[in-house]
Amino acid sequence: MKWEEVRKIYPNKFVKLQILKFHLKGNIKIIDDMAVIKVIDDNKSATKELVNSKEGTIVYHTANENISIEVKNIRAYRGRI
Repeated sequence: MKWEEVRKIYPNKFVKLQILKFHLKGNIKIIDDMAVIKVIDDNKSATKELVNSKEGTIVYHTANENISIEVKNIRAYRGRI
């Protein structure tokens, strides 16, 4: 499903999505294809769903015209013991 379709079907809602296809543009992940897992009505529930999301799933609000995520490369530091 495309983001435009999701926005049309679920206006002004939070949606939990499974990312099916994406491409990278620099450090931005642009979602090309997705599946709606769940529609969420309030901020508190959306935050809870986001915190408990697994890799490949996101929570996003349909008020956003585009769907993209900034990818941050966090490297762990390992000190010598």
